Amino acid sequence: MKITEVRVHPLATDFAQPCWTAHERFDRAQLILVEVRTDSGLVGIGEVSSGPQAVVADYLRKFAEIVVGMDPLGHGDIWARLMSLTVPRPGGIPGWDGLPPPLPRHDRAQIMAAIGGIDIALWDIKGKAAGLPVFRLLGGTRTEVFTYATGGFYVEGVSPMACAEELAGYVAQGHRAVKLKTGALAFDDEVARVAATRRVIGPDVLLMLDMNAPYDLADCIAFAQAVEPHGIFWLEEPLHWYLQPRDFVRLAAATPIPLAHGEREWHRHAVRDFIDQGAIRYVQFDSTRHAGFTESLRIAHYAEMHGVKVAPHTAPHIHRHLVSALGDAAFAAESVGDPGRHPIHHAVYSDPADAKDGMVHLSEQPGFGYDIDWAQVDRLRA
Repeated sequence: MKITEVRVHPLATDFAQPCWTAHERFDRAQLILVEVRTDSGLVGIGEVSSGPQAVVADYLRKFAEIVVGMDPLGHGDIWARLMSLTVPRPGGIPGWDGLPPPLPRHDRAQIMAAIGGIDIALWDIKGKAAGLPVFRLLGGTRTEVFTYATGGFYVEGVSPMACAEELAGYVAQGHRAVKLKTGALAFDDEVARVAATRRVIGPDVLLMLDMNAPYDLADCIAFAQAVEPHGIFWLEEPLHWYLQPRDFVRLAAATPIPLAHGEREWHRHAVRDFIDQGAIRYVQFDSTRHAGFTESLRIAHYAEMHGVKVAPHTAPHIHRHLVSALGDAAFAAESVGDPGRHPIHHAVYSDPADAKDGMVHLSEQPGFGYDIDWAQVDRLRA
């Protein structure tokens, strides 16, 4: 079997209401579908959720020229060939080895995202070729996995305290764990939001805080101590982006609240350092942002060896397979409480992995278990 074509589908749609995390404003939902076609007729679908969208799409088109003719079942060889473009290599500058010269350093995040989109599509093909869903291909047996609902985004014109009722609504729908966006407001206001949410959801629901890197070490220690009485399950991305594993170690020593991290790391080598330092108890690598499903598997097995739970970031329609395959070594797949936060997923995927009674379910459909509504893809083309 050979790859014959890679098609790139950038998609976008405006949000009904713009929203914020502590770090950035979101006006539009964006997604790139990656379609890998083969001479056997099998087609794999991958996804990229990182940007800038135009830059990632350009790299996907460049990579298409490289992978055409390769065996789609050889995901490791394809991953290694694309990754080799990110570093100097003998004969690389004049292209004597038949590959493009080393790619620019300043685009590495977008390059890793493009590699990920192709890699996910290859795993979809692999499952279809075997006639198995990916989770069974990996030895998984669980057809439902635990999930939690993320909410509490900051919405213009809406009270910041509305988060409490929003998350309570997700609990009423059957969720037993919810995650609150925090970090954008003044210290005391954020503590008040956490307290109000805990009051409304009750004592038995797991409550995580998604912080989007708002604090230096001293302020984060103070914040952790302030919210600790409200039974926080984890602090996610608690420290400024430039702070390193040692800083996370110092934070972990100052609070009993577990730390979660990893969704914005580009590859296993960076995640390895956080795991090795003992700084985090939950790792959240995202296949759709960087390096794909192959890299997620590498990280997951490394985390398992070191007693760190795997909790992949977003994309439950893809990551539920990883969570199922890992069994007790994984914590959960992440869901959005409000489908309006992921409008493209719910428009184009036949199975966007909506949660039911706090669980995400898996079918026996080969590959990642979804079909694409191509009419919706045409409607949403960027």
